[in-house]
Order: sequence, then structure tokens, then C-alpha cells
Amino acid sequence: MNTNVKEVIVNEIREEIYKEFPYLWEKYGEHGWERTKEDNFHHLKYLETSFQLQDHSYFEEYALWLNNVLTSRGMSPAIIIDNFERLIRHLSKYMTIEEVPEYVSYLQGAIAILDKIDK
Repeated sequence: MNTNVKEVIVNEIREEIYKEFPYLWEKYGEHGWERTKEDNFHHLKYLETSFQLQDHSYFEEYALWLNNVLTSRGMSPAIIIDNFERLIRHLSKYMTIEEVPEYVSYLQGAIAILDKIDK
């Protein structure tokens, strides 16, 4: 996936998240806005690496690490899950038909793990 497509995906997701959860502006401000963009680029990087390695555990370990970092800063696993679900929807619009099932599988695996933590 090229850089321009990543930029579009990341910006669309960030806009959606802050529209749906306006309290994030109040709680994290501009810093959070920028971190959300940064985080989504990291999500894409780890997804691409998982795809190249054909390794679900690589992305799942990343998701667990991310959860530890973000929950220590007041976020909940539900926000991460929401972000990953948004990625599923957006990646499906911009990726090849061959890539989509694998990427979705990595995201769904991470969502299932995080969902258990959030219960």
C-alpha cells in the first residue's frame, strides 16, 4: 500500500473517531489528534509486517502491547477495538482483493483478544 493511500485511510479514520468521540478533544486535545494519526500509521505498519511474515501473532502481540500503553494513559480497549473495526472497513475500500482477507483476519484476531480483556 502506498503512502498516499495510507494517508487517506489514517485521516478518514481519525476524523471518524473524533466525530464519534468528541470527548477525546477535551481530554487529549491537539496532542491526542496527532497521536491518533501516528497510532494508525503504526497499525498499518504492523499489519503490513504481519502480512509479509504471514504471522497472526505478530499483530496480536502488537495489539496487546498497544493496549497496555494506551490503557495506562486512560484509554479503554473498546477504543482500540473501535479503531481496528474502522480499519477493517477502510482497508476493504483501498486494498486488493487478495490482501483484504488476510488483513481483516489479523485485525479480527486482535479484536477478539482485546474484547476478552475489555469484559
